[in-house]
Amino acid sequence: MKTAVKLNYKRTFTVGLAFMSICAFWQLYDNIIPLILKNTFRLSDTWSGVIMALDNVIALFLLPLLGAFSDRINTRIGRRMPFIITGTALASVFMVFLPFLDNRFYATGETWMFPVFMALLGCLLISMALYRSPAVALMPDVTPKPLRSKGNAIINLMGSVGGIVYLIITAVMFTDKNARNDYRAIFFIIAGIMIVSVLVLFLLVNEPKCVLEVQEYEKAHPEDNLEVTEKVEDPEGGETVRTYLPKDVKRSLYFVLASIALWFFGYNAVTTAFSRYATIEWDMSLGQANLCLTVAMAVAILSYIPIGEVASRVGRKKCIIFGVILLSVCFAVCFVLNYVMDGFSPVIIIIFCLIGIAWATINVNSLPMVVEMCKESDIGRYTGYYYTCSMAAQIATPILSGMLLEHAGYWTMFPYGALFVFFSLLTMLQVKHGDNKPALPKDRLELLDVDD
Repeated sequence: MKTAVKLNYKRTFTVGLAFMSICAFWQLYDNIIPLILKNTFRLSDTWSGVIMALDNVIALFLLPLLGAFSDRINTRIGRRMPFIITGTALASVFMVFLPFLDNRFYATGETWMFPVFMALLGCLLISMALYRSPAVALMPDVTPKPLRSKGNAIINLMGSVGGIVYLIITAVMFTDKNARNDYRAIFFIIAGIMIVSVLVLFLLVNEPKCVLEVQEYEKAHPEDNLEVTEKVEDPEGGETVRTYLPKDVKRSLYFVLASIALWFFGYNAVTTAFSRYATIEWDMSLGQANLCLTVAMAVAILSYIPIGEVASRVGRKKCIIFGVILLSVCFAVCFVLNYVMDGFSPVIIIIFCLIGIAWATINVNSLPMVVEMCKESDIGRYTGYYYTCSMAAQIATPILSGMLLEHAGYWTMFPYGALFVFFSLLTMLQVKHGDNKPALPKDRLELLDVDD
């Protein structure tokens, strides 16, 4: 009989510091770099958009490679920590030079500064890619398989905290809408947050020791391992050990990855174009449109940990199917509202609350389902598979949905989103592996135990 296992909340929140620093950086990058490209270097929206898409293109190729590479190294401080420390250090150095070039070009207009700016930006994106997969893989490394939905909920929560911290800081620092902003301070602050977060992670989490604890648990519960290990005779008369995923498990893995790509196709198409859609189709102000997105984000943040708890009791697949159905229905209802509503309505806020819950339910459980199907030594590679599918979708869907918006009309946005999310339901129904549910403690008070 499987023994009860408890999540180490203190350690999981500490591991989440790496993801918090990553999300704080990307919030800064997505907010400020477009402003620098447009207002300082005078690039068109098209070229600015091309440059802003570079991070997804770089991630598409580097994240799976670096995730797999981190699986294969073994150092005194662990497999993931060297990537996390090196990537953070390099990114912090490269990023603080950008606002100085921004100010200098604005003051002098010296043309050589733009290629230097772009070179530094490229080095910065590569540095961030260096530790993104290893940082995310660290959570399943130090968390037993049955508890990875809970762990991923905390990681997502910490990522949201990073984004919120950035937004609060900028709301305090940049209050004059007519002034020309000097971004040096905010770049230094975010670089400082990144360095301190990773330093605390390194000091408080002994990666090799934590990984060893998880390995001991998995040895005691071989039923959780979906890979098959067999001995094969070699031509010289000896034996070699071969491990592989059975065909039915591989089939589930492919369908999970297809589902991830499909729901990112649908969801990102809506979130990237919603502000334009709301102002054109629903005659809403930009503030009202952003309020809807903010509500969805806030509800998702509040839902992460409860959803992780529910998933540990009823299973990840059921939670994801619920989330996919809810998200698809919400998008379909929004499409209908386009024909019965003349402007902003409180009903839209309610729907976006449900959208936040649906997306959180999907997001919390998808990565754990992927890494559930691999052995401990391949977590980085499988994390890379997850990012390959999600990043590919985020690169392609703005182009595809944008063509529909331009040539068919903005009314196509919600049907497009609903259709792709519905397709992800069809693929998800084919998944037969990657779900895991631990035995619950006999004493419910054990659930509150957060000791080391």
